[in-house]
Amino acid sequence: MGDGRQRDFIAVGIAVATISDSRTEETDTAGRGLVERLEGAGHRLVEKQIIADDIYRMRALFSRWIADAGVEVIISTGGTGLTGRDSTPEAIRPLLDKEVEGFGEAFRWLSFQEIKTSTVQSRALAGLANGTIIFCLPGSPGACRLAWESLIVHQLDVRHRPCNMVELMPRFLEQ
Repeated sequence: MGDGRQRDFIAVGIAVATISDSRTEETDTAGRGLVERLEGAGHRLVEKQIIADDIYRMRALFSRWIADAGVEVIISTGGTGLTGRDSTPEAIRPLLDKEVEGFGEAFRWLSFQEIKTSTVQSRALAGLANGTIIFCLPGSPGACRLAWESLIVHQLDVRHRPCNMVELMPRFLEQ
């Protein structure tokens, strides 16, 4: 809308996955923080799951959400580090139609301001699958706060200028 008219906010349906072998609903501060932030911004929580750091369980859950028209965005927290059990990127990357490289790059640049060189251990990523936007974040509440407040909230707000992902949603599946 290049004519300068104000756009109305568009709420999107968001699913949240906490990737962890040890978190419970009571101890899932990162996932709970994401839910509070997305609802506070006016979006709809479609579903929240805590799932083990297992490639095939993650792919099954994400595939179900990717196929669900009510889920427009998936945000996961956890499994993006370097340990042997951290396998979110390996699980999710094959499901993506397009990777949004700029998200991981921007997240690590912002993270560097807070945690300096420790940010090189982050494998945060984002992409598109069947028109669904996917953000895979580190498991710390601070990383989720940073990603949401600095990047995601703006890209999920159609009023954000000069551009945002919500305004592109209708075109994600163009041939």
